[in-house]
Amino acid sequence: MSREAALAAAESWISDGRFFDELARRVAVRTESQKPESLTELHRYLDTEMQPAFEAMGFTCTKYENPLGFGPVLLATRHEGDALPTVLGYGHGDVIRGLEDQWSKGEGPWILSRDGERLYGRGTADNKAQHTINMAALRQVIATRGALGFNAKFIIETGEETGSRGLHEVIAANRDDFAADVFIASDGPRVKPDRPTLTLGARGAVNFDLLVDLRAGGHHSGNWGGLIANPAIILSHALASITGPEGSIRVPEWRPPAIDAVTRAALADIEIDAGAGGPTIDRDWGEPGMTPPERVYAWNSFEVLAFRTGNPDRPVNAIPPRAWAHCQLRFVTGIDPDDIVPALQRHLARGGFGKVQVLPPDEKNAGAFIATRTRPDDPWVKRIHASMERTIEAAPAVIPSLGGSICNELFTDLLGLPAIWIPHSYAACSQHAPDEHVLMPCMTSAARIMTGLYWDLGAAQDGAAH
Repeated sequence: MSREAALAAAESWISDGRFFDELARRVAVRTESQKPESLTELHRYLDTEMQPAFEAMGFTCTKYENPLGFGPVLLATRHEGDALPTVLGYGHGDVIRGLEDQWSKGEGPWILSRDGERLYGRGTADNKAQHTINMAALRQVIATRGALGFNAKFIIETGEETGSRGLHEVIAANRDDFAADVFIASDGPRVKPDRPTLTLGARGAVNFDLLVDLRAGGHHSGNWGGLIANPAIILSHALASITGPEGSIRVPEWRPPAIDAVTRAALADIEIDAGAGGPTIDRDWGEPGMTPPERVYAWNSFEVLAFRTGNPDRPVNAIPPRAWAHCQLRFVTGIDPDDIVPALQRHLARGGFGKVQVLPPDEKNAGAFIATRTRPDDPWVKRIHASMERTIEAAPAVIPSLGGSICNELFTDLLGLPAIWIPHSYAACSQHAPDEHVLMPCMTSAARIMTGLYWDLGAAQDGAAH
């Protein structure tokens, strides 16, 4: 049997409805990891969907309880030979809250629905469709060749949407179980819906709160306006000191080293296009002198995610006693993560904002990720790039890091692996929002790309170029 036969089988799995049926079962499991009461659903996803699917492919499965009390972790292992390389995969079965009353497309978050080229449902893009595609690609290679030609391990965790808390402890305590030669997984968006993408790392993320708390209660703005400080005004000026009016970062320690020539060259031919329904890029927003790909894939960004003062729903003529903002820094390699909050505290002190407190976020918004990156000249990167180019008959986009964040440091730092991501979604997928969806053309090309990749990784072992 040939590589072309495996690719054709993968494409048929998409077109004849088997992909839809498989994904529909998985979307129906309400794996909302931010809800403690969903823990049984997280276990159900692993027990009824993941473990049977892997065992049918000849994998053995081990489920690890989370030592921190969050969602469990499944490791599936297929060992074909001691002399063969081992490829570690990853997916997460948990999803963001369903937000059932806010959906305007499909049949809500838990029923997979098709509308033209879109499949709607919570977890489609993030991440159930993505790991479903990769698992099916493994299955197609095994069915066509009779073997993978390499050893495979695959992690399915159920706590990524709560910061992957506990996954580090599971891997560290069972390091030999998770050992591999390379990490290959899928999450996040392509740079454009129709341009397959190879991603070499992930930006880090740190969330924190800023609080100005001046007094016990509000006071009449007519009697006290101009006499007592307004915490909202103080906090607004403090926030304005963190970036320029166009969003460029002003905290010195938050500014990365200059983008190197190799990275600039890799990003030179990339155009960010979210596709239909996506927002329009503000060309004058962010660091001056940079292209949009450089700003999101190779630079840092600071965001105010929420701001509250007074009573926004029913304003009254009173100076509020406090103001609060929930903020985030996304950062690339070259930034000391342990100095992010202290650097901000020093910056605010220099600016005279001593009344602004920098606090860790509450539990539901906690969790942080470290910035990571695999070198573009790594032999595994070159090998994967060549396989993708062979399948799509064009060069894939290569970016140094995801714009978002994920637990990539567990694979690069803890396990010491080159880590390569091949995303199957696109930027306007409504990830983390109502109406989350994936595009069928992306699913078809992803199934071909991953089947071709797994075929090529094993071809050197069976002597078949096919």
